[in-house]
Amino acid sequence: MNSGRLNIRFTILAGMILLAAFSRCIPHMLNFSPVAAMGLFGAAYFKRKWQAFLIPLAATWLSDLFINNVIYAKYNPHFTWFYSGFHWIYGAYALIILAGIFLLKRITPARILGASLVSSGIFFVITNFICWPGNALYAQDVNGLMTCFAAGLPFLKGTLLGDLFYSGVLFGGFAILQRSYPVLRTSRAV
Repeated sequence: MNSGRLNIRFTILAGMILLAAFSRCIPHMLNFSPVAAMGLFGAAYFKRKWQAFLIPLAATWLSDLFINNVIYAKYNPHFTWFYSGFHWIYGAYALIILAGIFLLKRITPARILGASLVSSGIFFVITNFICWPGNALYAQDVNGLMTCFAAGLPFLKGTLLGDLFYSGVLFGGFAILQRSYPVLRTSRAV
């Protein structure tokens, strides 16, 4: 594969991920987010796996900067580089990317669907688990943990719908682009 094709393909993939990240600025239902789909998309198409981690996480961070310091600036007295607990959320995204690397070695609609559902589960479990320890709303035992997970169930709908929608948009959009532009039809990985 020549470097021109590589650069065009890389630019399209990275651009799609960046556009998806900034779609978070559009009003949406709670947890309806492109971030897991961005990670799965990067995991499936970047040959250099460090890019599969770096590009979706960097795009997420850039959109977080905009959201926290422009859209929600009135709620933040100072410029916010990182929000409280970001490491858990970004850790969940990194785990989703890692799962995508293994689940999407071959790209098929069934595998994309399965990886999207797995990513929703990963995000749900991690984000609900991290809000349980030390939280006065929940007993600090197994029953309290289950209550915490039950309280998170209403947010799971948005997570599932967002993961499925954005996976469809990213993977489907790139498949259409590949059919329309031969330069993108090179090997599936960049």
